[in-house]
Amino acid sequence: MTATFDDSLVTGEFFPVRLVEAADAVPVKYGLRRLLVEAGSIASLAVTPPPAQAALLRILYVVTARVSGLDRPAASPSAWLDRRDEVAAEGLDPERVDAYLAEHAERLHLFGARPFLQDPRLAEECSKKAGVNKLVFGRPAGSNQVWFGHHLDADPRPVPADEALLHLLMWLYYGASGRCSTRTVGSLSAANSRSGPLRGSLSYHPEGPTLLHTLVAGIPRPGNGTDPATDRCPWELPELPDPLHPSTANVGPMSQLTAGWQHALLLQEGAQPGTVDDAYITWAARDKLPRPADPFLVMQLSQAGNIYARYADSARGLWRDIDALLIQEPYGTAKPRRPAAFRGVLELDPEDGGPLRVRALGFEQDDQTKDIQYVSGTTPPVLDLIEEREPRLSGRLRTMRVAGELYGRRLDFAVRQAWRELVNNSDAVGPWGELAAVDYWPAAEREFWRRVSARDMDQPWQSFRLLAYRAFDEATASAPPTMRAARAVQRARLAIAGGRRKKT
Repeated sequence: MTATFDDSLVTGEFFPVRLVEAADAVPVKYGLRRLLVEAGSIASLAVTPPPAQAALLRILYVVTARVSGLDRPAASPSAWLDRRDEVAAEGLDPERVDAYLAEHAERLHLFGARPFLQDPRLAEECSKKAGVNKLVFGRPAGSNQVWFGHHLDADPRPVPADEALLHLLMWLYYGASGRCSTRTVGSLSAANSRSGPLRGSLSYHPEGPTLLHTLVAGIPRPGNGTDPATDRCPWELPELPDPLHPSTANVGPMSQLTAGWQHALLLQEGAQPGTVDDAYITWAARDKLPRPADPFLVMQLSQAGNIYARYADSARGLWRDIDALLIQEPYGTAKPRRPAAFRGVLELDPEDGGPLRVRALGFEQDDQTKDIQYVSGTTPPVLDLIEEREPRLSGRLRTMRVAGELYGRRLDFAVRQAWRELVNNSDAVGPWGELAAVDYWPAAEREFWRRVSARDMDQPWQSFRLLAYRAFDEATASAPPTMRAARAVQRARLAIAGGRRKKT
């Protein structure tokens, strides 16, 4: 008997989740309907890679807003917040969930005449397919070297359909610029695309004790002029967009979460049910689409005065971003702006679950084609320290972060200076910088979160200074037992406290 596969996102098993009563167990897979209706019993999504989860969350925020009525303004801001509290306490109405999913059912299939977030016209408009290895992030494609998986274009391995969906989302939000499959529309033929709207960025999401709280907390508050009839997302539109004249009218908070995509894709169902064995990947629009105002990014100023989203950096601990998430007013030369989604999260702190955490999800990439590393991190419950509630504590938390970073920089300078003096070469790099960083930064992060959990923010300078001294001593312990080496190390060690004192 031939196996069957349910390609409906509504009822098929596409989304891995962890349940509240079995958070440490192997994740189970739900369809969209069950995920929404039972969101109160789900602890969190178990979606990997992290950028795929960041993309999926944006879509789930939209659907949650639609079925709860939180996509439209209320009589007053407080009335909208009251409605949000009701949804968080009572859950989503199954009848409203069913009505919404039934309305868009034809566009909520992975395959078919109008597959989810895909363009079926590519089968006629593209000269050739890109290959499944090109679709799947991390696989070598074309003439690239094989590093982490033995995948060859001559013998490509199909990918499970649920995984293919996640890579589809990653292409839409984080896709590379440059060469792509040739697409011909009318008299225009082109084979290059621009990068996705979230490429290289790090998203920050409020996270509660259940998926229900997480989704409700992430819904952007609609403005007074928001009209759900015009603030529509791709699966809600009756017609496919014109690639030569795409609409740039992202007129509301919902459409902005699914806007700015520069890539168009079409998955090919494999011979084995439930798999994808090929894909078209090409440009979606010839004009550069404006990047929407995304409420989950920290926006800051470059030295040239341009506004950009804070980049994902796998070497940077999440604790070093914490004051940019809690403090409302910008500070420093970069003037980072707190994500707009954090506005109003205080009113949603669940009584039993404590204050909300922050989950960071992103993809360290360059602006064009190089993918470096996935980035993910979660804070302890910290959103009760947001400036509007605890202005004094949030300011002290910022001071603590500054202290941790200051001694990290001084430590780096000190160990490198010690090595340069030891080898008598002002350009030498040496191994001590990396050794000290591996020791200091994880210890500093543990100390930071320990103090945050205990609400102990007194005298942070001394704690981080001692950690820096310890890391310095460990890194320089391999210095030879000579007077010259000892003098070099001791002179450099003074830099941790601010440098050698001048003789008077």
